[in-house]
Amino acid sequence: MSPAPDPEQKTEPKGKSKSRKSGAPRQSAARLAAVQALYQIELSGDSADEVVLQFLENRREGEIDAPEGDSAVPPKTELMTEIVRGVHGRLAELDDMLGSALSDDWSVARIEHVLRCIMRAGVYELTARANVPARVVINEYVELAQAFYGGSEPGMVNGVLDKLARGLRPNEFGGGAAGTVADDRPPAAK
Repeated sequence: MSPAPDPEQKTEPKGKSKSRKSGAPRQSAARLAAVQALYQIELSGDSADEVVLQFLENRREGEIDAPEGDSAVPPKTELMTEIVRGVHGRLAELDDMLGSALSDDWSVARIEHVLRCIMRAGVYELTARANVPARVVINEYVELAQAFYGGSEPGMVNGVLDKLARGLRPNEFGGGAAGTVADDRPPAAK
């Protein structure tokens, strides 16, 4: 993780992304655009509505910047808007959930800006978009993290979202009580 956020940090992926197996490039593009918009909100303090409007106007009528070697894909603007407004409107709740899934030596505030935006968007989708399988949500946001980071950050996204998904959607993972965050530690470690 970065020790201090850099307001000049680019919010474009670092290179060519892996090919998507989901067959939904417009939804993937919407998630990327949402993370970029959330990053802009976090740094500027502007409202979600202002940033969504600016984002759509400034992105050539909704096209996003694509990783090097890929073509620009227009995002599904309804999904992008839902994620941005949803995260912004439920920020405290989402951060509480994120905090509960982090290890004791981590806090939400300690997480680098872009990574925090990726995880907030993922948690939002896990809580608000039950029609999207949890594993798809996790995979999409891990792939986004891989596009921005080359270190352990994608693993952190995977671990946090998986832990929350198992508590929020236990039926998708073979059991557990709905609405609780699963504690996967062995009995001796509890």
